[in-house]
Amino acid sequence: MPWSRSRRAFAHDASAVMAEAEGIVMARSHLAEAHREAEALCAALPWLTTGQAEDLTRHYVERRIDLTRRMLRTTVRRADELRRAYEARYAELRGALLRRHVAWASGMLACATGINAALWLFTR
Repeated sequence: MPWSRSRRAFAHDASAVMAEAEGIVMARSHLAEAHREAEALCAALPWLTTGQAEDLTRHYVERRIDLTRRMLRTTVRRADELRRAYEARYAELRGALLRRHVAWASGMLACATGINAALWLFTR
């Protein structure tokens, strides 16, 4: 069904656009928050000249955004590590479950074959 595939592709594209828009809004929010904090810091230091306050604001915002980037990168890296660990564990558990089911099915087949052979021998 080509319609079904195009609908899924559209849904994927729409979710990608929404995720990107959310990221932009979050980035703007962090930037605005950093500016507010810097302005509050400058307001607490009334002896600063206008130029000094602007320099302090610029420096504070740059440091804060850098810190946010590092924290996000660390979080993404850790999330990726956890995802890989959980996927490996899932594959391990899935393999163990598959082996158990194969062993159980083989045992049931062997029992059924044995019972069939015994019944065949008794009915002859």
